[in-house]
Amino acid sequence: MPLHLANLQDWQFPEKTTIYTDKDTMLYALSLGFGESPTDPAELPFVYEDGLRAVPTMGAVLCHPGPWLTDPRTGATRSKVVHGEQRMRFHAPLPPQGQLTARSRVIGIQDKGADKGALLHLQRELYGEDGTLVITLRHSSFCRADGGCGSFGESLVLNAPPARAPDRSFELKTLPQAALIYRLNVDRNPLHADPAKARQAGFDRPPLHGLCTYGMAARAILKMWLDHDPARLASLDTRFSASVFPGETLVFETWREGGGIAFRALAKERGVKVLDNGWADIRG
Repeated sequence: MPLHLANLQDWQFPEKTTIYTDKDTMLYALSLGFGESPTDPAELPFVYEDGLRAVPTMGAVLCHPGPWLTDPRTGATRSKVVHGEQRMRFHAPLPPQGQLTARSRVIGIQDKGADKGALLHLQRELYGEDGTLVITLRHSSFCRADGGCGSFGESLVLNAPPARAPDRSFELKTLPQAALIYRLNVDRNPLHADPAKARQAGFDRPPLHGLCTYGMAARAILKMWLDHDPARLASLDTRFSASVFPGETLVFETWREGGGIAFRALAKERGVKVLDNGWADIRG
């Protein structure tokens, strides 16, 4: 059925505060594969408390609004909703431990048509204890069965990568147990752990969380272009094109374009594009 446009325009999210520790920060980095080489001096600061650094994309798992689209007032057919796109802008470095408060709102719906679904754009702003805006997130959900609802608000667009060969490419191997580790951050959807639940959803085995693949894009860009300095990553945007399965190798293709990096990612073993239309603004 169509999304309930009027309800979503006026949807009220309560402020949500999260206190996180250095343990949470290290767990998040480990779930992305940091520390694969335990003595690597470039990656150790993300998984060791002495001089600990936070991966900026950890903001995606902090102050999470939870499964709010399951509320029948939204009109969403939850079983047909997938994570379509993710955007994050990093206004200030994410402390390795601390407290953040989120303010969320629906900023737009793009109706594709009654038989084509709709894109719902949710914005979440994370503020530090002193009121400083640390991160702005924009999460786009593709509601595949809920078009014909009408549109409002912002229409978000991602740019296609350049037509030329990549400037730099890099491979990252996902762990066979990657989904079991990543789900300890925030998203314990059984789809990512229970083979029976995965089969019911049309997968032959549990897929990896899209936000884990997204965090691995940050890991790849930090290594390839930013000398592992998280303060230089100003934004990270991408579209989820296909699922990744734990144990697969991700090939990140990147292009330097003006003040940023265009990127995409492929699952090497299947030759399938899993991230597309990626863009990262960089500082310095």
